[in-house]
Amino acid sequence: MSNDFALCPECGSKKIQFVQNKKWTCPDCGFDLYCNVAAAVGLIICSPGNDVLFETRAKEPRKGFLALPGGFCNPDESAESAAKRECFEEIGFNVDGARIKYVASFPNTYPYKNFVYKTCDLFFEARLSQEEADGLLQSLAADAKEVSGVEMRKVQSQADIDALPLAFDSAKKALKVWIDQNAAAKIG
Repeated sequence: MSNDFALCPECGSKKIQFVQNKKWTCPDCGFDLYCNVAAAVGLIICSPGNDVLFETRAKEPRKGFLALPGGFCNPDESAESAAKRECFEEIGFNVDGARIKYVASFPNTYPYKNFVYKTCDLFFEARLSQEEADGLLQSLAADAKEVSGVEMRKVQSQADIDALPLAFDSAKKALKVWIDQNAAAKIG
């Protein structure tokens, strides 16, 4: 997988290069195009007992693996708004914005259609009441193009995280921070 272009979009030169893993530059006309990091979000929807909602991805990359509800931020959209929108689009769940709490962010690599996107994945928590959690799976309407299934899994330890067939390492790291934050909250 490569981020190479065959021709400069400005002058048509074949000398265009992808340099420093961040921009395309053409030595013939001086054209520069930066490959900036894309913002993406993930939502840890959890019960009081630390059961977490996971989707099974219905498309590449990592089709068939588990993921947290989420996706890319749209232009002029906050990360919180993107988390709410993506969650509703993917599984039909409307998250109350006041209940979204920032957890952590991590870099990620997202290969898609022979292009490698570098992302900064921002993770949020949406904690449900037990009543909400009990009826959650029955109330969801997954977008079949994005999600082939949903399930709740207990996540209380690193061993629980390691046992999950997660699509992206950034989600593994975010779940570890989330576990640590929950443990600290119980002590404090």
